[in-house]
Amino acid sequence: MRTVWQRRLAACLLVVGSGVAGGAAVATAQPGAGPVLRQGTVRTDTFWSPSLGVKKALVVYLPPSYHTNTRARYPLLVYLHGRTGNERNWVDAGRLDRTMDSLVHAGAPEAIIAMPDGDDGWYATWNQLGDAAACRADTVRREPAERFCVPWTRYDDYIARDLVSYLDGHYRTIALRAHRGIGGLSMGGYGAMTLALQYPDVFAAAASHSGVLSPRYLGPTPYASPPRYANTTAELQAAARTLWSDLRWVMGKDTIGWNARDPGRMAQRLQSRAAAGQLRLPQLMFDVGVDDAYVNQNRDLHATLLQLGIAHQYAEWPGGHSWRYWQSHLPESLQFLLQQLAGR
Repeated sequence: MRTVWQRRLAACLLVVGSGVAGGAAVATAQPGAGPVLRQGTVRTDTFWSPSLGVKKALVVYLPPSYHTNTRARYPLLVYLHGRTGNERNWVDAGRLDRTMDSLVHAGAPEAIIAMPDGDDGWYATWNQLGDAAACRADTVRREPAERFCVPWTRYDDYIARDLVSYLDGHYRTIALRAHRGIGGLSMGGYGAMTLALQYPDVFAAAASHSGVLSPRYLGPTPYASPPRYANTTAELQAAARTLWSDLRWVMGKDTIGWNARDPGRMAQRLQSRAAAGQLRLPQLMFDVGVDDAYVNQNRDLHATLLQLGIAHQYAEWPGGHSWRYWQSHLPESLQFLLQQLAGR
């Protein structure tokens, strides 16, 4: 049975999902229509990451009651951007702050939401160090070299350890795994799923929109069982397609590195530890547009999790790999994560 806030939130999703161009609509107060929508606060921080060896930028959404209810502590959500994105994407293009305000207005629990700068790092420890000298010599890139050209490419520890430690130390989070979740889109969807599976002591739930969730998947197209996976360097390059320029650094050029960073393989390894009573599996949710280039990868992970008997939520919706899609379905990942973290 759903709680009162979940029923109100479900009704609010109908409003939020009806925004212009599939975007998030914000509830507006009309004369005699009820309370005015309270707004959260968006701020930008800079903090030192020992795992990367540089300072990184971070956008933080603080809920409407944060500055008035100064004794309250809040669940923490981390939202990751996609490839070529930055820490402001979820606010500027995704309207995350406005969407969250609307959900809180409908009765959803409040939360602190952190949106870090992940470069094009895939939120993983790379198979080999990047070429920092060549990176610094690049005059086309818009981001300052001192923040983008990291000497140590440990992007997973950067998020799960450095970022979480900074947030727990500087904001009134509930500094417990049970009240901490992670979400993302595309590259960030991959990051959300793999970080939750790699650090189940840190994150209790993960949500992905349009994630790159089965990087070795080769076919069939459309998805059908049995799936075929890349096994040679040439096949890995074929599976990666336009992402090879990144993934050859992140995952390497052989299946050892790719399997170590593959969400399905990570889930299988984690399940073995969970069966032995060593830990709890994170709650997982992912969706994808039926016209998305990564729809078959998402179907493959869905089939893998079903085969493993790992509970999860999966959905396919009309749409492609675009902000139109991500704006439309952002309320669903927020609802899922809030349900897992604040509904305990």
